[in-house]
Amino acid sequence: MPTLDDILEHIGEFDLYQKRAFFVLCLLSAAFTPIYVGIVFLGFIPEHHCRSPGVAELSSRCGWSLEEEWNYTLPKGEIHGDSFMSQCKRYDVDWNITDLNCTNPLEAFTVYKNKSNIPLAACQDGWFYDFSGSSIVSEFNLVCEDAWKLDLFQSCVNVGFFIGSISIGYLADRFGRKLCLLITILVNSVSGVLMAFAPNYTWMVIFRLVQGLVSKGGWLTGYILITEFVGLRYRKTVGIVYQVAFTVGLLVLVAIAYAVPHWRWLQLAVTLPNFFFLLYYWCLPESPRWLIAQKESDKALKIIRRIAKGNKKKLPPSMEILQSEEEVSEKLGPSFLDLVRTPQIRKHTLILMYTWFTSSVLYQGLIMHMGIAGGNIYLDFFYSALVEFPAALILILTIERIGRRYPWAVANLTAGTACLITALVPEDLYWLKITAACLGRMGITMCYEMVCLVNAELYPTFLRNLGVLVCSSMCDIGGIITPFLVYRLADIWHELPLVVFAVIGLIDGGLVLLLPETKGKTLPETIEEAENMHRQGKHKEKTIYLHVRSSDMKN
Repeated sequence: MPTLDDILEHIGEFDLYQKRAFFVLCLLSAAFTPIYVGIVFLGFIPEHHCRSPGVAELSSRCGWSLEEEWNYTLPKGEIHGDSFMSQCKRYDVDWNITDLNCTNPLEAFTVYKNKSNIPLAACQDGWFYDFSGSSIVSEFNLVCEDAWKLDLFQSCVNVGFFIGSISIGYLADRFGRKLCLLITILVNSVSGVLMAFAPNYTWMVIFRLVQGLVSKGGWLTGYILITEFVGLRYRKTVGIVYQVAFTVGLLVLVAIAYAVPHWRWLQLAVTLPNFFFLLYYWCLPESPRWLIAQKESDKALKIIRRIAKGNKKKLPPSMEILQSEEEVSEKLGPSFLDLVRTPQIRKHTLILMYTWFTSSVLYQGLIMHMGIAGGNIYLDFFYSALVEFPAALILILTIERIGRRYPWAVANLTAGTACLITALVPEDLYWLKITAACLGRMGITMCYEMVCLVNAELYPTFLRNLGVLVCSSMCDIGGIITPFLVYRLADIWHELPLVVFAVIGLIDGGLVLLLPETKGKTLPETIEEAENMHRQGKHKEKTIYLHVRSSDMKN
């Protein structure tokens, strides 16, 4: 009796119908980018300094340029031999005195020309931001004593990712991929618009938290949905290209951010298109694999016929028998205990959780560490996004020929080694540091794409969505702590975060070799099949699949 993969070979594994569905889901993948990395532009920290009463009038009277105004009226500090203008302190003096000279106005407040005796005060009258646009930082003054509020803003998104990954994963396995996907799209769109009109910081954080609760769960549900109704040969390709769509979203985001430098309008520009995804109600089918696992054979057959009609193929009558010889009355329901109940699945779960954590820390950490050095934010973001395209190409060309494990391990080792080289190479070999940093970004991008692909291949159908979302929740834990790893460790030694990244990546390179190879294997349908994946040439027995007893073909 045929399996679903056998049926797809007759009606089209990745034909016109699946290609249309895949295209519209790739749009969803690209639209997730502003939520995941939008903080780079929404929370941009422009050059800023304290406002001092009377300075603007004095500057106008003296005809100073902005640079001269800062040089004459701002206190200076020094770190590691580099001087800088203070951003959180101002001179506690009266700039409205009329007899101040324009060449050295501080002379009237010094004793023996010693500026260190001039009292300083905190910024009590706000800040001046050297930025033509606006960000949540400049609007809500998230600097100096309130700088932690920007960290809280991003942490709330990742907290939302963490909670949503688990809860939405369970709901998608219980109530279906399509229904869950549509609900997350609606909630994400509405909360995104509300955030653009948030009257204060508190409401802005609340709406962003809601976006985090639903957006990542929706993105991963879309990933699961597309991999479940394409054939075996195309599963890895659509998984990688789905993530390449996220990279395309990075390029679109930087273009929109450059054109719309005001954060509220930017938030609207990246949120409003999400409402069009509600058309998925008519464009996308429910996952036939999920329906089969839930004993909904009649609905599964309707969708299989719909796919065949869309591909202009005819379903053979012999493949329309969806009743199992062994009637099973109860549906297979997902359980969190199933992720750790049996030894092999428990091992897979723990390794995958660490791998998701590693991918998140290194991916986000390398971007943040790059930002410490300054530079043009738009060009830096653009160049870092371009590196991800060859990473996807390498995977497409290698993993079906070599397998999943070895390219995955090499990518981790490459990322870890590149981080170590970047940390240890002296500054005068700038070209080598940049090359190593690009290799590290490429390596960890490959790891990110690989863990999404393999995670879905290691769990049975009824547990797959929950397994992916629970394991990927460690990605969100990594996202919460990464800013602290980067910025706090960099205060000790600028390259120390890279050393930590190297250790984490090298460990992960060894762990992924303990996972079974999934190249050429059909998706497991039961816990027994998932437990036996490490055995080569295994024989499936009593598999309830399409409500049919079937045997898997040996590789």
